Amino acid sequence: MVKSGKPAGDFGINTMLAHCGNDPYEFHGFVNPPVVRASTVLFKDAETMASQNQKYTYGTHGTPTTDALCQAIDQLEGSAGTLLVPSGLAAVTVPLLAFLESGDHVLLVDTIYNPTRRFADSMLKRLGIEVEYYPPHIGGDIAGLIRPNTRVIFTESPGSNTFEIQDIPAIVAVAREHDIITMMDNTWATPLYLKALDFGMDISIHAGTKYPSGHSDVLFGMISSNEKCWKRLEESYTALGMCVNSDDAYQILRGLRTMGLRLDHHQQSALTIARWLEQQPQVARVLHPALESHPDHALWKRDFKGASGVFSIVLASGGAAEAHKLLDSLQLFGLGYSWGGYESLAVHVYLGDRTVAAQSFEGPVIRLQIGLEDTQDLINDLKQGLTLALPQ
Repeated sequence: MVKSGKPAGDFGINTMLAHCGNDPYEFHGFVNPPVVRASTVLFKDAETMASQNQKYTYGTHGTPTTDALCQAIDQLEGSAGTLLVPSGLAAVTVPLLAFLESGDHVLLVDTIYNPTRRFADSMLKRLGIEVEYYPPHIGGDIAGLIRPNTRVIFTESPGSNTFEIQDIPAIVAVAREHDIITMMDNTWATPLYLKALDFGMDISIHAGTKYPSGHSDVLFGMISSNEKCWKRLEESYTALGMCVNSDDAYQILRGLRTMGLRLDHHQQSALTIARWLEQQPQVARVLHPALESHPDHALWKRDFKGASGVFSIVLASGGAAEAHKLLDSLQLFGLGYSWGGYESLAVHVYLGDRTVAAQSFEGPVIRLQIGLEDTQDLINDLKQGLTLALPQ
């Protein structure tokens, strides 16, 4: 047991996950932190109340439970501070609202999570913010899109559904030259496989709903920041009244303990299945950056320490009818929009929202989340589904 609650030194990731965040000796030796449910917090006297001179003042500003999770994420991210919000989408919207105002210009990668685009195209534009999308492979050429009023560059790598890898160091170099805030939705890789702040990002965003939870039963988001952006981010978060309950925070902290083991299983199973899919005549392409066949594999290999369990396939022919036939025939893959849980999922993805990164595919694009089931069972399920959808 690491008695400080904050492991230091050259420990492996699973050791870090087992010990980060909570110091049992602060809570009478109990291994897990207490679940403190709170709204009202009492002050010992009027002077303390007036000065706010105590650690906890109101439930929206944190509890020992939420603090334990924030400390754990800070240790994993190397961040100055972490904020907890009720969903992955909230983890996107809060920092954008914190650093943008009317008259500003924001650059967002065109392959972002669709709800992020919906927020940008509705709320941000309504607030008088100029929204512009850039292609995922722009790299250092993003300098040509910088305006005097550009305040934020928003990245997501790999790209949502089509898994393009961005040249994050090149983008960060341009942003720093122009004093622009950079943000990254890093949900796919988690801080285990890519630490965004180590690459110069100012803010790292995660949907805790996915791999940190791991069990498809909690909606959650985390926002981690460097020292430069922390104060403004925290002030905006407080002003927006965003907070989470301690029960959900406890579930995420509990999920973190096994996330390294789960991610390794997701990764290995997904790669085995992806390589098998590459050999199937019904599949035109497998969109998985850890495959040598992926056009961005070299970038992925340079920057990432691993790959999670989510990727897409492009069917060799057909349209919506064939995609639906495949999905409806699957026995082990559930039809659902999320991912990161223990169960495998499949969805026919919509790509009609792309503007500067639109591309044509041979057939429908199907996104797969590879869960914790036995790999051969999943292969057998996909094999019968592909045969039914596109008989040879």
